[in-house]
Amino acid sequence: MIAGIGVDVVDLARFERAIARTPRLVERLFAESERARHPRSLAARFAAKEALIKALGGPGGLRWHDMVIEANEHGDPEFTLSGTVAAAAEAQGVTSVHVSMSHDAGIATAFVVMERDGS
Repeated sequence: MIAGIGVDVVDLARFERAIARTPRLVERLFAESERARHPRSLAARFAAKEALIKALGGPGGLRWHDMVIEANEHGDPEFTLSGTVAAAAEAQGVTSVHVSMSHDAGIATAFVVMERDGS
């Protein structure tokens, strides 16, 4: 059963300007394992994190480093949840999180679907 969905888009030029103007923004938003990526990839990850927050219903107090996107064994993006985000997902009975990201034509986009058992 679907527990929540979220979508977000990020203007690539605006995102690149923001991280050039405030380099510590990358440290604040992304775990160390995510930071070495191209700014377009970071923008897609930011969109995915925003989409996850929306799928969770936007609870306050979530920490950016508690939602990390890594590639699974097939090279597909996958969330690793911990701390505040894992607790929010568990409170809603979330059993799996699916994420899709893309960037093209000046925009990064991400879509998140959360599932819970149908019982």
